[in-house]
Amino acid sequence: MKKSLDRWLRRRKYKRLKRKSSKTWRYIRWAWRIGLLLLVVDIFYVMIIWPDWDEFKSGAIPKSRFIRDYEVQMKEQMFHPGLNWQPVSFKWMPPHLRRAVIAAEDARFYHHNGFDLIAFKEAMDTNLELMRFKYGASTISQQTIKNLFFTSSRNPLRKWHELLLTLGMEWNLEKNRILETYLNIAEFGEGIYGVQAAAKHYYGVPVYSLTERQAAEIAATLPSPIKHNPGTRTKRFIKRSHRIYRWMQVHKANKNKR
Repeated sequence: MKKSLDRWLRRRKYKRLKRKSSKTWRYIRWAWRIGLLLLVVDIFYVMIIWPDWDEFKSGAIPKSRFIRDYEVQMKEQMFHPGLNWQPVSFKWMPPHLRRAVIAAEDARFYHHNGFDLIAFKEAMDTNLELMRFKYGASTISQQTIKNLFFTSSRNPLRKWHELLLTLGMEWNLEKNRILETYLNIAEFGEGIYGVQAAAKHYYGVPVYSLTERQAAEIAATLPSPIKHNPGTRTKRFIKRSHRIYRWMQVHKANKNKR
């Protein structure tokens, strides 16, 4: 009698485990199908937004998503300053301005393929020490893609699409063209986009006339142009501009020694 009861209990336990296992596998299969469907939809979306890179290789700099959004805000909120955007050719941007922006935003710009893993590791280590997410590691290439095609949203899906388009841009465009695009669409104050507009707004001169000190201040405006710029001259802005200027002088001294 006892043996029969034990066999019955074992069979019942086995059936229960089998049903549970079957249910688990059913969930896994459905999760796999849904994941595959989402992947197909995402691939289709990327195909739709994928740019014609040949159009970006030369010629006029296109309006970024940020600039177009600002134009919409101007119409909806009348107190917004007018759009100040004056794209210029790369050859009119003085070398010390380019060096200042690279020093401020992406020191290894000419040596990576769109993603600076060293800067990313350093930023994550610092964030862990501070126990909060304070520093990112977006390269100039990533920022160019974000400004051109996306919003400032931090959702993971946007970052994934940004990664794909950054790879596409790095594969198709020369570094100087990427930098030229970035310097023409980056925000340097409310309604102020591009280095030419920034130079005229803050110093009353065209971009090619900027001094090294002024170039350092333009670069220090990034990445918080509304709060910290040559107009507000906050403590953070002044400290950052001095640091960039010192780096420029060290770089120039080292270059002269060669």
